[in-house]
Order: sequence, then C-alpha cells, then structure tokens
Amino acid sequence: MLEIENCSLVVVDVQGKLAQIMYEKEQLFKNIQILIKAANILSIPILWCQQVPKALGPTIPEIAELLLGVEPINKACFSCTGHEQFNDKLKQLDTEQVLICGIETHICVYQTAVDLHRKGFEVNVVSDAVSSRTLENKQIALERMSCEGCKLSSVEMALFELLKTAEHLHFKEIAKLIK
Repeated sequence: MLEIENCSLVVVDVQGKLAQIMYEKEQLFKNIQILIKAANILSIPILWCQQVPKALGPTIPEIAELLLGVEPINKACFSCTGHEQFNDKLKQLDTEQVLICGIETHICVYQTAVDLHRKGFEVNVVSDAVSSRTLENKQIALERMSCEGCKLSSVEMALFELLKTAEHLHFKEIAKLIK
C-alpha cells in the first residue's frame, strides 16, 4: 500500500508538440494535473524530467505551472535512471515508493519504471496518467511493466490509497480534485 511519507512522484516528459499528439491527451493532462496538485497538498516530493527539451520543447504550460519550485531534470536517456542528477535527487528523497506519470508509456515511462523496479523501488504506474501516441503502444507497455513487477494504479485509486481514510486531514481537498 502506498504511504504518503514513503512516496515520491515522477513526472516524465510531458512536452511540446509530442504531448499534443498523445492518445486521449485531454484526460491525460487533467489526470497529471490532479496528481501534481495532490502531491503538493500531501507534501509528496516530485521529480520532473524532460527529454531533450531543445528538440521536443518545454513541458506544456498547464503542467509546468504546477511545478513551481521543482527544478526540471533535462535528459537524453530514455530511462530517467540513466541521468545521474535524477538518481541523486531520488536518493536524497529517501522514499521506497514511486508513482510515475507522463509520456510515452512504451518508451521513457516503461524504461524508467522497469529500471526503478530493478533498483528495488516499489513502482506504481498511474495508468490513466500515462499515454503514448497509440492506444496499442500504451497497452503493451502497461502489460509489460506489470509482468516485470511494477504495479498499475489509477489516479483515484492511488490518491485514496495514500489517504487511507475519509478522516484524513486532506481528504476533502483531495476529493475535490477528482470530482
């Protein structure tokens, strides 16, 4: 089960024109925004990655504006774990659980999730907050990640798992994000 004090959120490569051609992009953007807002409310640390921003462009504004105070990690490797700055920041957070959202499910999200799992992290891929250009690529990637030991979740499932109870101090605030 996810634990607020043991969890971090990784936002992967929601950038430029690529983000605009994702399968069901409107729902994807909405769900990533909900996750980031919830992480901020619950004080869950966020790691923000961008794949070669000079080529793909910056993170889309509706996501970037929610990440104020978080320094983006610009990378060229597909797996976020291939970048030393990412590994250093993750180690400093001292969390064992990682929620992952972003694009593309079958490339950067997949490689990051599997690498983190192999490094001993409990990886939760938020399946309605990841996407690819095609539904088929997204589905294949989710299946592979699950087979390789990563857990699949949804935004609502992950958030209520973190809260544990309707009596949680931030329950009403989080519930408003989902409605």
